[in-house]
Amino acid sequence: MKRKLLTGMLALTVSLAQAQQAETPEIPAPEHIVVAYYPSWGVYGKNYFVQDIPADKITHINYAFANVNAEGKCVLGDPWADVQNGNLGVVGEGDKALKGNFAAIKQLKAKHPSLKVLISVGGWTFSKYFSVAARTPESRKAFVDSCVNMFIHGQYDGVDPQYGQGVFDGIDIDWEYPVVMGNAGNIVDPSDKQNYTLLMEDFREALNRASLQTGQEYQLTIAASASPTILREHMETANLANVLDFINLMTYDYHGSWDATTNHHSSLYASDREPSGDINSVDNTVQTVLDLGVDPRQIVVGIPFYGRSYKEVESGNNGLYQKTTGGGPGTLGEAGVLKYADVLKLEMNPNYRKFRDRQTRTTWLYSKKDGIFVAYDDPDTIKDKVKYIRKLGLGGAMFWELSQDDGSLLNVLDAGLNP
Repeated sequence: MKRKLLTGMLALTVSLAQAQQAETPEIPAPEHIVVAYYPSWGVYGKNYFVQDIPADKITHINYAFANVNAEGKCVLGDPWADVQNGNLGVVGEGDKALKGNFAAIKQLKAKHPSLKVLISVGGWTFSKYFSVAARTPESRKAFVDSCVNMFIHGQYDGVDPQYGQGVFDGIDIDWEYPVVMGNAGNIVDPSDKQNYTLLMEDFREALNRASLQTGQEYQLTIAASASPTILREHMETANLANVLDFINLMTYDYHGSWDATTNHHSSLYASDREPSGDINSVDNTVQTVLDLGVDPRQIVVGIPFYGRSYKEVESGNNGLYQKTTGGGPGTLGEAGVLKYADVLKLEMNPNYRKFRDRQTRTTWLYSKKDGIFVAYDDPDTIKDKVKYIRKLGLGGAMFWELSQDDGSLLNVLDAGLNP
């Protein structure tokens, strides 16, 4: 089934709107997509707010995350941060005004009219009930209707829909993962493979119906695993692409503190010096999707704005491919994960040395004194990924996530993809 085009009625609506705006200078469309994830919990320990987002350097914000409840319906991930906290933003008047991050997003979009914001449903923590929601025609309809009514039509509890509308320009589904369990306790089933496609077809039809009501086109995307096995065997990736605007590939976390040896977690290319023979890499994932028949312009490469750290690492090979006992230092108490801004502090530490591998296009830090190894992307490795995206004619880049950067990584993406 090819991606459904909007009907003549919508085309007429859009044409009339364009005619009314004919005197307004047209802003050139960006050459590439740049998708930035914004975590709703940024307003807490991360102290990163919607107002802090450099919206002129991105094309899309994916707001993380909405949840799927046990009944297979869309629900807010954090109602207080999303729509209730008046200190974060207010749109409208009275008791039913829109508040929280969603209000702040509407205010941000008013200043940046070309910015697209999608609600991201699921993620690592909220994927438990996707299989339940996708299982039958009835459950799919109930799930899709709940998501569209809430996030497209603005039907939030306690909020007047006239204020709730206009926050989101589409829906991003982040199911981790169909058929195979991600987080412990997730419900999975072999039928997830086919049901995922059916679910997304239903989403596309529902969004097209919403477009007929509003005159606005709505985008539909997914975040997909970087695992070639999942992409080939547990998803109908090519069929999904037929109804999606683009696919955000989570091309990171190939390795981490769960491994017995240190490694890169987002290599652009595989290494022929890897002791295990592992070929996991951005290129391997992208080539898998291309081989499945997906249009290159629908492929968006994921880039980590954080590093993976390991502890008790021996000094052989400058810490690379060495035994480890688990996660090293972390940001906000999360062992083994360091935001890029904190990695930069280690770069300045005289106990750490910086290394680079030109075959894999990777960077890492190692401290022999502390026994710490950190794999991460820096501006140079991101430049390599930008060249790769442009060379293959891919759609663009996605990154996790905004609060982890000091600004320099996004600057490289912006300058390289949309100069």
